[in-house]
Amino acid sequence: MSHYYTLQKYTNPSSRHTCPACERPRCFTLYIDDNGNILHPTVGRCDHESSCGYHRTPRQYFHDHPEHRHFVIPSERSESRNLLHYRHARPDRASPSIIPHNLIPPPSATNHLISYLKTMIPSSAIDRIIADYRLASTSDQAIIFLQIDQDNQCRTGKIMQYDPATGHRIKDPNKPGRINWLHSVLKRRKQLPPDWQLTQCLFGEHLLPQHQDKTVALVESEKTAIICSAMMPQYLWLATGGKSGLTSERLNSLKGRKIIVFPDIDAFKDWQQKIFTFPHLDIRISRLLEDNATPADRAAHIDLADWILKYLETNNN
Repeated sequence: MSHYYTLQKYTNPSSRHTCPACERPRCFTLYIDDNGNILHPTVGRCDHESSCGYHRTPRQYFHDHPEHRHFVIPSERSESRNLLHYRHARPDRASPSIIPHNLIPPPSATNHLISYLKTMIPSSAIDRIIADYRLASTSDQAIIFLQIDQDNQCRTGKIMQYDPATGHRIKDPNKPGRINWLHSVLKRRKQLPPDWQLTQCLFGEHLLPQHQDKTVALVESEKTAIICSAMMPQYLWLATGGKSGLTSERLNSLKGRKIIVFPDIDAFKDWQQKIFTFPHLDIRISRLLEDNATPADRAAHIDLADWILKYLETNNN
């Protein structure tokens, strides 16, 4: 049996989806088979090639999921039809593209988010999370959340700008420095090869070998992970990088670990359903926000970090 995969043709706005990497809407093109069925929500290409560059092919998906191969590994490409033809399975797995160590920015506290957190969190805890998570900074004081896997290889870095007065992420598209990616910056500088491709991992994954006895606490955002780590160090806090980041590819590194997921308030139902697709993992979901959030909290789409910061702000005033 063989299947063909090609990028979905544009028909209307609903044929473009939210990118799992940069999280921008209506910019992600999925791969579909010859019957019009999508392969997986993370298999596709982002339209923002310069600022994001995410492109996950069916080949990469089947390398990660040999158990799903019914017709696998592209053996030929039809240029006239722009199709990938899958035939025979192969057990090998492609190595992810990585950023060389000499191109990884060093840990730094000179960014707006850390400046804000210093007003509420003890300096000793701030110093620890900067060192543990290898938090870096840009010249305009954006924070760089490096994605370093458990083999100590850097996959990329998410560059994000925060308001120093409120600690909130800047989402206004008209303001510079809203969001960027380290690999995209390095590509523009010609410091990475043209065929370099993004393969993400969990934020904080490099800490797994150092804390083998800790329960893993999994959240959506990197900001939430570092705040929770500062306040509740009894857990090992990792982040998926977004609601769509709760995937088997990123969670493969957590096999054999006890896991608690803490979804944002608007992601509880999605993550509650999603964890049942990981029967090989010891994973459960926290109802902390679901059971205690007020209507105002739900309207604000809070996450666990918002909950903690609200408590700190109330008690520091």
